Parts: sequence; C-alpha cells; structure tokens
Amino acid sequence: MTAWEQNYEELVAELRRNALLESCGSVLGWERETYMPEGGTELRSRQLSLLAGLRHQWSTSPRLGELLRSLASEDLGPADGPVAVNVRQACRDYDLATRLPQKLVEEISRVTALSQHAWQQAKKQNRFADFEPWLKQVVSLKREQAACLHAGKSGPVYDSLLDLYEPGVTTAEIQATFAPLREQLVPLVGRLAEASSKPDASLLAREYPIEQQRVLAREAAQAIGFDFRRGRIDESAHPFCSGFGPGDCRLTTRYDAHFFSMAFFGTLHEAGHGMYEQGLPEESFGLGMGHSVSLGIHESQSRMWENLVGRSRPFWQHFLPLARNQFPEALGDVETETFYRAINKVEPSWIRVEADEVTYNLHIMLRFELEQKLIGGELEPADVPGAWNEVFQQYLGITPPDDARGCLQDVHWSAGLIGYFPTYALGNIYASQFYRAAERELGDLSALFARGEFSPLRQWLNTNIHQRGQQYTAGELVRVVTGESFSALPLVEYLENKFNDVYCLT
Repeated sequence: MTAWEQNYEELVAELRRNALLESCGSVLGWERETYMPEGGTELRSRQLSLLAGLRHQWSTSPRLGELLRSLASEDLGPADGPVAVNVRQACRDYDLATRLPQKLVEEISRVTALSQHAWQQAKKQNRFADFEPWLKQVVSLKREQAACLHAGKSGPVYDSLLDLYEPGVTTAEIQATFAPLREQLVPLVGRLAEASSKPDASLLAREYPIEQQRVLAREAAQAIGFDFRRGRIDESAHPFCSGFGPGDCRLTTRYDAHFFSMAFFGTLHEAGHGMYEQGLPEESFGLGMGHSVSLGIHESQSRMWENLVGRSRPFWQHFLPLARNQFPEALGDVETETFYRAINKVEPSWIRVEADEVTYNLHIMLRFELEQKLIGGELEPADVPGAWNEVFQQYLGITPPDDARGCLQDVHWSAGLIGYFPTYALGNIYASQFYRAAERELGDLSALFARGEFSPLRQWLNTNIHQRGQQYTAGELVRVVTGESFSALPLVEYLENKFNDVYCLT
C-alpha cells in the first residue's frame, strides 16, 4: 500500500467516525420532536450542544487537515471517481468547519434546541411576542455564522448560508431564477381564478378518522418504495425526515381528522426524502459518495413523489379504491375525476405545506426575500410579522389572519435553518427536469402508475441520482441526467399543461 493510500484509508476512518457522532445527535434531535417529554428541553439542548462541540473538534482536528493537504496534492484518479469525490467533499467540509469557532457552533446548537420548543408553544398560543426573543437570538447567531463563513469572499453575506444547503449557488442566481418564474406564475393563478369550471375541494374536509389515515399513509409510503424494514413513521409538530445512516431512516407526519391532504401528501413528501436516504450507497456512509448532493436535489425527490406522482390522475386511478376501503363514508360516493380535481384546486392560501403546486413557489419567494433582509440587517426580528403580512399580500393577494398561520407556521427559523427555504423551489424545478428525463427513458409513466407500478421510477431515481452521492454539483447532475442545463421551463410547462386541463381551459 502506497503512502497516499494509507493516508486515504486513515481519512476514511476519521470521516466515518465523525459521521457516527453526527448520527447520534440526529437521533437525539428526532426523539426531541417525537417522544421527549416537555420537561427534557433544557437537558436536551445541553446534550446537543455537547455533541455539536465534540463533532466540531473532530471535524477540525490538525491531523484531519494534514491528511487532506497531503491527499490534495496526489493524483486521485478521475474527478468524478469515488476517491476524488470523497477527498474533494472532505476538503470543502473541513474548510467550512475551520471557519467557525467551537463556542459559536455549540451556542447555535443549544439555542436552536430551546428555540424550537419556544416556537412550538408560541405557535399553539398564536403569540409571536413569546417567540420574538428567541428569533432575535437565532438571527444574531446566524449573522455571526454567516460573517465567519463569508470572510474573504465577495457578494452578499447571505450567499454563505445558502451555500450550506445548495453548494455553489448564489443569491443572484436564485433571484435570476425566481423573478421570471414569479412573472409566469402570477398570471396563471389569475387565469385559474377566473375559470368557470372550478374544482370543489370540500370533500377533503369530510370526516377522515386518524387511525385509518395512519394505515393509508403507511400503505402509500410503502407502495412508492419506502422500506419499513429500514425505517419508520411517527408524528411531530412539523413533518420531517431524518436519515441516521444505513438501515435507519425516520419519517414524521401530522394528522387532521377533517383535512385529508395534510397527512397523506405530507407522508408522500417525507417518503421521497426517505427513499433518497435509503438509496445512498451504504458502503460510502460518512463520505462524499454516501451523501446527498444538495437540499434542492433532496427536495426534488420529495416534491416529485408528492406532486408529479401523488397528485397525478393515474396515481388516483390506482389508489382511490384503497382510500375508499379506509374511508367508505367520506369517499364512497366520490369518482376519480372529482377527487383528482379536488386535490389539485389552486387557491392562494396561508399555509406553505398545504399550498397547491402553482402558488407554492410564491410562498418560498416570500421567505427568501425576508431571510436576506434578516441576515443583511434590513429587517429586525421584532418587525417580521408586519413584513411577512405585507409581502404575503403582494405575492398572494391575501393577508394571514394571525401569526400562527403567518410567520409562525414554519419550524425552520427556530431551528436556525436560514438559507434552506430557496431549495424547496429549486427542488420543484429539478423535479420537473428529472421527471421529463425519466419519462423519455422509461416510457409512459402514467400507464405504470395507473397499474400501481412505482418501482421503475424509483429504481431510475436510485440509479441516476441517489447512488451518485456528491459525485456532481446540483447543476452538473442535471446536465448529466437530463442532457440539459438547469431551467425552470419544464416546471412552467408542466404547471400550464396540468392546470389548464384540471380547470378545463384546454
């Protein structure tokens, strides 16, 4: 074994050890949101802070730096080969970690653990004033983190937070994508609002007993390919997916007995994330080849299964009889076309996770705009409710009636996930491009879905996206998989075609 091969072997061992420690923190974070008693919040915040500090020590160790510097000067083979990918991604992670002081890392972990609990309580009570002091702390810490990460770089400091979730993508690039997309979406919303034939979504508010919803949600996740031998589903205040590592992936959802869509489509969404986690190469755990490309690519998987598959007509040609078995009183008299139109009603609404496909991206654009101002100092946390309502009115034409359905609805800011939101809209764009490429290779996906055959698409995604790990950047992966550059055009065409049909405008 050569010297560089020995160094690489040592590097792999170090990275896998770090990943194991990170997974321990993830388990504690998942349990906090699902089963931890309320009284454990303070202790859990200290536990997570301790683990975050320890992982930062390991991730910035002098020996790790020596190994990376040594390997960076070696010929590691093809740039998209496993060794080169693993070393390249480890160098990036090391650079990011060494820019941050350990005390800051520990404090962000501690405060966000407490802040998430405060957010849950404030949302329940509809009192932004109770959450505002915590948001102030989180924003202050994230501004400090962004300044550390951005040292020596040009462009807005927000770029460095965005880069944590969508590597290499800048604020300017997001703005250049969102501006024309908004210009195309707003007129579409207007045309659909004026259509004479509108779906009736009232059937979704009938009585749907929660126990039967649990059964159906599990059936749906299993049908599209989530492996319950290596995963499970639980309940939380805000749905999420946690991939701890090989063999253990956790989903959460939430239920409302008078709103069918919340749990069902939320579960499909999280199962899409889960299948990405379950599809990563197990032998590359802790390495670049065993990690997802970006949050935008991750969202492409969840949004694809939730919307392009789960809200499609052929999906319900297969799945509505199964739903009727669980809800004979609510759905016994409902035809497939009626149900399909109901779940695809387009209407400006307050809640992002319940938004239709057409207006959803407007919710993301609002958050993207406010996040930049929060980090740039143009907006202070105390002024968020007013700013939120003002932009919401501009973008969606309605004003939230309260903060629980306004600026308190999402967990992300309480968790310190500033820079994350734009990846949801990017995910919609990536999903449309990937879906179009899959259909070119697999043929008529609609015919497969109508027969309940979802494995061809899942296997295609596993081969072309999941198994590649961080072999490419998001933009490179789009080109490799689709043969095209990143573009919102497929998304716009998909939305135009689908909703002109749903609203009988074609």
